[in-house]
Amino acid sequence: MILLTRMDKQEMYFNPDHIVSVEETPDTVITLFNGNHFIVQERAQVVIARIVTFRARVIRRAGTPEGRKYLARPKRKLFVDITRNRENICPCSHDEQLRTPFHSQDI
Repeated sequence: MILLTRMDKQEMYFNPDHIVSVEETPDTVITLFNGNHFIVQERAQVVIARIVTFRARVIRRAGTPEGRKYLARPKRKLFVDITRNRENICPCSHDEQLRTPFHSQDI
């Protein structure tokens, strides 16, 4: 939903999927699928920018939760290297190692 202000200073949320057209005569007129027309204070470029931002946010939230996998590769490699060479880094006994949690962020 995008927030727009009507001419009487009343704020309204519009669903961008229901907007048919945005016309900019001296005032900005938004036409919905059901035929309703609303005059808003924002200019047409601002309305379009808010629609693009809304859609980008929806697409970003629909993406994978991991994000960009190529950014995680160096961290994963560092974690693997440290866990393989742990005896050289942490000269404590094996029992002590089992009791203390090890995280890649402890480095």
